[in-house]
Amino acid sequence: MRFAVVGGTGLIGSKVVKKLNEAGHEAVPHSKSTGVDVITGEGLDRAAAGADAIVDLTNSPTFDDASPTFFQRSTDNLLEAGRKAGVRHVVVLSIVGVDQVPELDYYRAKTLQEEILAAGPLPYSIVRATQFMEFVDSIMSWTADAGTVRLPTTPIQPIAAQDVADAVAAVAAGEPLQGIHNIAGPEVHPLDELGRITLAARSDSRTVTTDDTAGMFAAVRGDVLTGRADASLAPTRYADWLAAHRGEGAPPTPRPYRPAGDET
Repeated sequence: MRFAVVGGTGLIGSKVVKKLNEAGHEAVPHSKSTGVDVITGEGLDRAAAGADAIVDLTNSPTFDDASPTFFQRSTDNLLEAGRKAGVRHVVVLSIVGVDQVPELDYYRAKTLQEEILAAGPLPYSIVRATQFMEFVDSIMSWTADAGTVRLPTTPIQPIAAQDVADAVAAVAAGEPLQGIHNIAGPEVHPLDELGRITLAARSDSRTVTTDDTAGMFAAVRGDVLTGRADASLAPTRYADWLAAHRGEGAPPTPRPYRPAGDET
């Protein structure tokens, strides 16, 4: 199969491209750096031409009330380019529980993206993932000072970016789901506990203070960001991921509550 991976040079996109190519498919990465702009539509017809499927891993450059406009325009443009090219499958990466946190602008924007895709003209699949392990350091940085990190007890079920990419690639190579596939890491941790595990693994002398008003995740009610009963559980445990990434810090551009951190 031939895949147009839009947002294909970012954290998840680059891994999806590699995974699909290793499986014998032809996956082509597209982003602003390759001349594709999902907002203006520039380069989209060229990107979609000849593709069996489009994998959309793009992201809004902001988390605020401008993000719905980004997803409205980008999804409309991608679907139109795919329709003209005869694409048979569109895959989007989203967030587990995204429709359960209306207090957050970005989550409302991603819910809108899902709704546009479901109502659109092309067969589709939505992969919803839990919070990435790669962004735990960035989450802690929101509410940290020299000696303390304040974190709420929000339950989180972290998943490794590679496991997300593997799941997206598998769904993209299959038949359209016409629905949602949930994926999650193998373990649930309260966010404050996850912070303590992380600091201990990094020999970081700061302490974690439990504060259910601290940071963006304080707006989350209950366990809506953890995997559903039907979620596929990825194999990578957080402790094992930390051991494998010893010495690494937060990503250079923290995007902790976005699903991919990929280019627009």
